[in-house]
Amino acid sequence: MSGRFNTIAGWVLGSAVVALGLSSLSSHYFRADKENRPETMGYAIAGAGGGEAAKEVSIEELLAKADPAKGQQIFQKCASCHTITQGGANGIGPNLYAIFGDAIGKGRGGFAFSAGLSGKGGNWDWATMNEWIKSPRAFADGTKMTFAGLESAEDRANLMVYMNAQGSNKPLPEVKAAAAEPAAADAASGEAADAASAK
Repeated sequence: MSGRFNTIAGWVLGSAVVALGLSSLSSHYFRADKENRPETMGYAIAGAGGGEAAKEVSIEELLAKADPAKGQQIFQKCASCHTITQGGANGIGPNLYAIFGDAIGKGRGGFAFSAGLSGKGGNWDWATMNEWIKSPRAFADGTKMTFAGLESAEDRANLMVYMNAQGSNKPLPEVKAAAAEPAAADAASGEAADAASAK
């Protein structure tokens, strides 16, 4: 029995040594002469990085077309800690009914806010709520809120519109007019110059 066990253990150990050796050899082979980066990194792909950066949609634009029904679904992530009904009790987090316009880190039925949040000052408006939901820890260092945040600006907009409809009913922020594209401006000035020279 002992001899059979030793034979099996020897084969397993030998296989492990061979696998380790092959792994080391293959990594040296595939890494050989590849320490220096090439002058040109691959091929340029039209529309991907490099050229014109994709236009970032502002939170105001996203709020204007946000869907409160989707926001209600997203709020399910919040419901384990927060209530949002009128007169709802505080839980792990405060009740969020009619939160827009309230002082940041104050009130909410005597909820004990962290010093980082209660010391922020100001009121919950669209911009502050957007930053808070994006990353609570970045917004208020030392916050007790463990939620990592919502990376998607569209999700944040949907959630905020839903939360606003729960008692706050604040008007949506105005969408700022987009700056004219430089190419369009150049084309317009070129057309105007052509029209002037034709007269």
